[in-house]
Amino acid sequence: MRAVDIIIKKRDKNELSREEIDFFIQGFTRGEITDYQAAAWAMAVLLNGMNARETTDLTLSMAHSGQILDLSDIVAVVVDKHSTGGVGDKTTLAVLPIVAACGLPGGKMSGRGLGFSGGTLDKLESIPGYRVDLTTEEFKHQLKEIDIVLTGQSLDLAPADGKFYALRDVTGTVQSIPLIASSIMSKKIAAGATAIVLDVKTGLGAFMQTLAEARELAETMTTIGEMAGRKVKTLLSNMDQPLGFTVGNALEVKEALDVLHGGGPDDFREHCLVACEHMLVLGERCADLQSARRMAEEAIQSGAAFQKFRQLVIAQGGDVSYIDQPDKMPAARYVETVPAPETGFLSQIHARLIGEASVNLGAGRAQKGDPIDHAVGFEILHKVGDYVKSGEALFVVHANDTEKLRTARGDVLAAHTFTEINTPPLPLFYD
Repeated sequence: MRAVDIIIKKRDKNELSREEIDFFIQGFTRGEITDYQAAAWAMAVLLNGMNARETTDLTLSMAHSGQILDLSDIVAVVVDKHSTGGVGDKTTLAVLPIVAACGLPGGKMSGRGLGFSGGTLDKLESIPGYRVDLTTEEFKHQLKEIDIVLTGQSLDLAPADGKFYALRDVTGTVQSIPLIASSIMSKKIAAGATAIVLDVKTGLGAFMQTLAEARELAETMTTIGEMAGRKVKTLLSNMDQPLGFTVGNALEVKEALDVLHGGGPDDFREHCLVACEHMLVLGERCADLQSARRMAEEAIQSGAAFQKFRQLVIAQGGDVSYIDQPDKMPAARYVETVPAPETGFLSQIHARLIGEASVNLGAGRAQKGDPIDHAVGFEILHKVGDYVKSGEALFVVHANDTEKLRTARGDVLAAHTFTEINTPPLPLFYD
């Protein structure tokens, strides 16, 4: 078998066998197939696509290119939640403690932010001492003891994905549905997930900017999961405007704590509850979504969800006094409330522009390895459809640099569009 023959076969729009896909993926992972051959193959896949069987075989080959985490000796069902990324998306921080408090063990390996999309690990590191580098044994022990783990990726999970992702980024092949779907699902399978809730975001602040693209990706990942013997539920959610009110690391942790105490913005709280519903049903804790909603709400109202988050922080070395007293969280030197420049309905709050402004402020990374300022960010005080009067508070900037504050103020103002026409609110979920 030769790599060039597999490239030509896909170039000519033919279906690849499982053996051909595995030969190519494992060969590239081992360095036996060159970058330029892999780039040519990825372009052929981008242009000609893959069917469901090919995409599933690709996913499983990528998953088995490294270690596979087996949690079957600890829990019967491993439910993972994955978001395709967005602005103000701190859902994991609230959802994982809620479902764990409901008796559904939640062990999750999350990532850092890159570009305008924030990362769960960066948010957690707003809590002094919180460890995100647990070993495999620590991961499994903690999951068994307290039913909740939230850490970084410590295993050599799906190394083929890492190699292909770096290659796709510089060869114009990122926007391939089979390659995107296999990238996401290979890591979930390698991390031991038996059931997966996927939150596929679409809109101005999402990777998939159209609903049609998001739906295709969702259907592809669902099919992969089913063909690989996993249970999958995919949600299509709106990311035209930030989720919740806060954007920035410590600010988002505080908002997640608000939800765990029974408060928080309506859209963020509802988003969390919907994710919890599906996780609890897939995890066989509840028979239907209605009973799952009641169970999740009870976990919040009783305080059990907040206590589970405290357990998580203590177990991973964090200073729990920052959870008990959120005002201790990192705070910015300058906090400025910006008034609305005119009166009208908000027709747009551009999520990507706000995400990019937060990166420029220091809350995210322009390049991998850039330092994070956990204190800075924004409070976006309104939603699309709100009627706002001139002079009314529009948003709040938290900054540690006066020049960056000035720039951020202009950028976030530009993200808000006013109209005289009554504008309906945006949907939270499409499907």
